[in-house]
Amino acid sequence: MNNRDVAATFDEIADLLEFQDANPFRVRAYRNAARRINDLTEPLAKIAADPTRELTDLDGIGKDLAQKIGELLDTGSIAMLEELRSAIPGGVLAMVRIPGMGPKKAAALHKELGITSLDALRAACEADQVQALKGFGKKTQEKILAGIDTAAKAHERMYWAHADEIVQELLAHMRQLKDIRQMEVAGSYRRGRETIGDLDLLVDADDADAVMDQLGRFEEMATVLGRGDTKMSIRLGRGLQIDLRVVPSKSFGAALQYFTGSKDHNVVLRGMAKDRGLRINEYGVFRATVAAVSDPGRKGKAVEAGVADPSYSEPDYRDVDSPNYIAGRTEEEVYAAMELPWFPPEIREARQEFAWAAAGQLPKLIELTDLVGDLHMHTTASDGKASLREMAAAAIQRGHQYIAITDHSPRVSMANGLNPQRLREQWDEIDRLNREFDDFTILKGIECDILEKGGMDLPDDVLAEADWVIASVHYGQQQPREQITDRILGALENPHVAIIAHPTGRLISRREPYAVDLDAVFTAAAKHGKFLEINANPARLDLDDVASAAAKRHGIPIVISSDAHSTSGLDVLRYGILQARRGGLTAEDVANTRPWAKIKRMLRRR
Repeated sequence: MNNRDVAATFDEIADLLEFQDANPFRVRAYRNAARRINDLTEPLAKIAADPTRELTDLDGIGKDLAQKIGELLDTGSIAMLEELRSAIPGGVLAMVRIPGMGPKKAAALHKELGITSLDALRAACEADQVQALKGFGKKTQEKILAGIDTAAKAHERMYWAHADEIVQELLAHMRQLKDIRQMEVAGSYRRGRETIGDLDLLVDADDADAVMDQLGRFEEMATVLGRGDTKMSIRLGRGLQIDLRVVPSKSFGAALQYFTGSKDHNVVLRGMAKDRGLRINEYGVFRATVAAVSDPGRKGKAVEAGVADPSYSEPDYRDVDSPNYIAGRTEEEVYAAMELPWFPPEIREARQEFAWAAAGQLPKLIELTDLVGDLHMHTTASDGKASLREMAAAAIQRGHQYIAITDHSPRVSMANGLNPQRLREQWDEIDRLNREFDDFTILKGIECDILEKGGMDLPDDVLAEADWVIASVHYGQQQPREQITDRILGALENPHVAIIAHPTGRLISRREPYAVDLDAVFTAAAKHGKFLEINANPARLDLDDVASAAAKRHGIPIVISSDAHSTSGLDVLRYGILQARRGGLTAEDVANTRPWAKIKRMLRRR
């Protein structure tokens, strides 16, 4: 039970209490506790196990919340939560995941229409029953109907970042078994997809029973779904399924390639194998037999006639000791049999990788160590949780050469956005801090809202004083496509704007992208020499992989930013790197792989 699990539990309690119209102060206490726990860098379990410390020492954690944290860490559940769950149909909470819904509206739908599932809600919307309720209306009904699929997907998949926490715990647990020679997690996790539906665990070992027994002892396991001679499937308490396969060493590379996918990538690969008289599967690469190649239907015809064909022998494409076996120990062997280079997993989507390989132009994808700065973050001056000095110290600790402090502009009033006076005071503080550093620079920046009517949230004379101006859309996201696009194009024309942040505004599995003509945005960004962001927050990852590849084709420099609101938030850059790799980006395609002096020259060339 890690901090994220505890925070998610408290958030669920808050949803259930709000659904029951409980005291709003009580609801807020659980929500605030969830946020603070998510920001903790130290495990709650470590604090609870230390006899010299108390959970109540944590900011916002009183005696009651501390008791519930202890109960959750000890038992994996909270009696109060189970009582709340039993009082409310499970399908009702699924409605809360619909963008813009919230517990109060879900409660109204349940009370007025008796809705207890997403399917029932869809039917009610299609029958125009929802729009007839007080406080809803036609537009709200349309938004709910459009968001039902998003809510359903949110239940089925989890962020890569969350799955990665489970993967690290799983691998550490499995490594306790000394007889494991090799072990990898394949599938969409290995390809770095932004959400994960399940995990494929591949293990190279002789004793399959011992490996499966070890998996069965994984602390988070809830149910064994099935177990065979070399395969086992389990489901975790968080709903994630893990499929284990124990394979011999001679098949490990082939199995890793096969189960990594993607399906489309493997279809192309199997076609190439067939053209070479080969057969490729999860066991290895095999020579196809003469009979199988010359007449694939020969055996079937003989059987239909009731006559055995002594010259036909069914090829066994699982026998790694047969003379037909060619390769399979490593992925490199498998691809070499097709006269192909090894492909980084993130680009195995049958998009451009085979064309790149044929032209000898497979890109050297960007790595986390290529980044030397972070150009989007917030402090306590707006809605961040750490001071300017604390963010700088954390960035230095992580090896950055520079950061940009980009607190919000006044339009984001709920985040205490900075007016010109407060912003200039912050910039004066940055000047003072910079005099203390020799090899580190804090840039004077701002995340300036693009107003609903168009134009920037701060005057040009203020923006002209900044080192780095981010333009972003936070309000008016339901506007028509043409209007939102025009707002962004106007920002790109502003001579002081350097970059558009999270350009589509999506929140993965929670909010669909707003309607925007990305082709027009790419064209304008290229024309005006502006940058576009991959926001590395695992809930955003915006631009996505396909759009990032398109931006690269337009020659637009990409900036991978943390959008950190705390010191620990600086660590999300690795998720942005994964997204960039999936888009085929190299270090050259990403601006903040360069020293600030070079980026500054890029800005001047605009």
